Amino acid sequence: MRGYFGIGVEGISKPMNVGNLLRSAHSFGASFFFTINPTVDVKGMKESDTSDAFGHLPFYNFEKPADLLLPMNTSLVAVEFLPDAVDLPSFRHPQQAVYVLGPEKGNVSDEMLARCDYKIKIPMKFCINVGVAGALVMYDRLICLGRHADRPVHTGGPNSFAPQHLKDSQILCK
Repeated sequence: MRGYFGIGVEGISKPMNVGNLLRSAHSFGASFFFTINPTVDVKGMKESDTSDAFGHLPFYNFEKPADLLLPMNTSLVAVEFLPDAVDLPSFRHPQQAVYVLGPEKGNVSDEMLARCDYKIKIPMKFCINVGVAGALVMYDRLICLGRHADRPVHTGGPNSFAPQHLKDSQILCK
């Protein structure tokens, strides 16, 4: 995949959630991970980090949104359930991006939103776990910017496939 991305959280309060997000960031190939003003002992995240992401990803902790340092030419993207945010399936990910998610029982701060170039949301009925939300954003980035075959028109994978137990009359697309 071309480009790079970092991901982090502001005001996080549950160590297992941020540990989950950190593990997912490691798995999806994030360049770095950060926290801003966490209300939890960041060391507690290691309990849910079974991939040893702390040993593989640069980790930064900032006290306030103004302290967040970004590489040059990087877009800051808030992942937030806001009416004016762009639905994730309609968003074109920047090649150089940093994604920030809010706390479990709150929102990305107004100070952070003011710094963001984009606001995106996952089109759902209500907010979901911060680790799951971050993983969905990173998966969408992978689908959009990765080098994968286009989705086939028929059901299944890119190669013509039908389970062996089906009869020809049961297969609608070949």
